[in-house]
Parts: sequence; C-alpha cells; structure tokens
Amino acid sequence: MHRFHDFFCQSADGLTLHGRSTGPDSPHLPVLCLPGLTRTTADFDTIAQALATDPQTPRRVVAVDYRGRGLSDSDPNPANYTVAMEMGDVIAVAATAEVSRAILLGTSRGGLISMALAATRSPLPAGVILNDIGPVLEMTGLMKIKGYITDPPERRGWDQAASGLKALFADAFPALTDADWMAWAHRAFRLDTHPSGPEQDGVTPGPTASPHAKLARTYDLALARSFDGIDPENPPPPLWELFDTMQNLPLMLIHGGLSDLLSPQTVQEMTARRPDLDLVEVADQGHAPLLTDAPTIARIKAFCRRCDQAAAVPATSDR
Repeated sequence: MHRFHDFFCQSADGLTLHGRSTGPDSPHLPVLCLPGLTRTTADFDTIAQALATDPQTPRRVVAVDYRGRGLSDSDPNPANYTVAMEMGDVIAVAATAEVSRAILLGTSRGGLISMALAATRSPLPAGVILNDIGPVLEMTGLMKIKGYITDPPERRGWDQAASGLKALFADAFPALTDADWMAWAHRAFRLDTHPSGPEQDGVTPGPTASPHAKLARTYDLALARSFDGIDPENPPPPLWELFDTMQNLPLMLIHGGLSDLLSPQTVQEMTARRPDLDLVEVADQGHAPLLTDAPTIARIKAFCRRCDQAAAVPATSDR
C-alpha cells in the first residue's frame, strides 16, 4: 500500500487548493482524478491505491479538491463555482504536482471539466475516463442534485449521516451495506468543530467524538448557487460539440446502470460518435459509480495501459 501525500498550492486568483498524491515515480502515465460537484479527493482512495500498486503498470495518481471542496479554500464569490474556474484549479494542482500529461478520470462534474480541458487543446489530457457523465444531462438527476444541495438537512452524529445518505441514495445503490453507507458518510461529512466558520482540518473524528456531534458537509453550501436558473423549463444545453473535441483521445465511459443523470439514449449516441469508446456498464449502481468494485477497477487499469501505448510513454518519469 502506498501512503497518500497531501499538498497545497495557490489558484490563479489566490485561493489555497488541495491535492492528494499517491503512487511511485513511474514510466507510465499518471492519472489525474477529478471529483463530482460536491465531492472530494477521498472518493478516489480505493482506485488510487489499486492503480498505484498494480504489479504490471504501477502509476502515480493525483486527486484534486476544487475550490470550496475538501481541504481547499471556499470562494468568497459563489459565482466563481463554475467549470471554467475549476478547470483553472485543476491546472494549478497538476502543475504543482509536476504532472504535465495524464489520464483524466472525471466523475460527473469532473467529466465536464475533462471535456472542457480537451476543448482547450491543452496537452494535459492523454486519455479521458468519464464516470457517468455525457453531453446531455437528464433533468431528473439534475433536480435530485439541486434538491439535496439547496436545502441540506442538519446531521448530528455519524449514524444519522449514514442513514440520511441511505435514504437519499439507496435506490441508486441497492447493494451497499451499512458499513458502506458509514464509509460514504465519512467521505461526505466532517466534524463541525468551527460552527461559526468553514471547517478546514478535514480530519475524521476519532471514537471519542460525541455520537450526536454536529457534522458539516465537505463542501461549501454556496455551491447550491450553481443551480440558479436551472429547472425543467431551463435545462442546460447539450455539449456534443465539447464531446467531439476528444475525437483524438482514448476515451472510456463508465455508466451506472441505475443512473438518473446519464440516459441509455445518450450513451448510445456517444458510442455512435465514438465507435472506439471503451464502455463499462455498472449494473447495480446509479450516479455515479463508486469505482471500488474489482471488475470496474480491472477495466480502468486496462484502459490506462491502452493510453500508455497511445502516448508512446518514454521510459522516464513524468514527475
């Protein structure tokens, strides 16, 4: 097992950003992990370890906390919580980690950022893995996300946090155990030790924490402003032009079979436009697949090896 290394850098507009790195110096392409809208680097711990310790092609993995998530600073201006600004955050973290070319693994919002990066003709993407995201976003899924981030209920204690997540997402993740929901709670919440201001330590509380302690989300609640103006009468525009800019990059799509954000019809159109698309269906998970099951991890490893071959990686480290 490789230890995780947390590091910090500055965004272009002066915020402190957090990144998490693991894995060896390696001749193989690194993987740059980009989380979903309200998610953090912790979502990638399992897949990061699997990639870093792969006996055939061990590789470095770097995960990013955009502004307002995890251990990164919140933005005093919520209007800056945009794909464009967060793309800049990704570029800053990658530069600090000395990652100049990588396979992008983008979950949901992270996939949109990946497509945006490819559209800029940045040399950073050497391949893209889209985790349950595409050019068309289903309104059912968007309204569900808007609902739970616009007016999030207070949670006290880890049992309440885990049961609350289960109530929200059990239909999308029917196979998860109580232990899985508790692990999810520890990724999505932290002990609210600074009730008058944003929590910054990100430390999972130990067994001495009160069972009724107030918990805080691991994201800035002002992120809800991202949904201003989005409703069934005003859906976001399709992004096929953005998708098509990835034409020359190796591309994988991981689709949750129970997803309410990415429809089978959109997946069909994506595969029609990219017949070489490496499609992975995760039958018993919704939005977005957790990237912790052995079959999905094996497919991701194989795709990364394909990216290595496409990039003709030299026998020197990217670091």
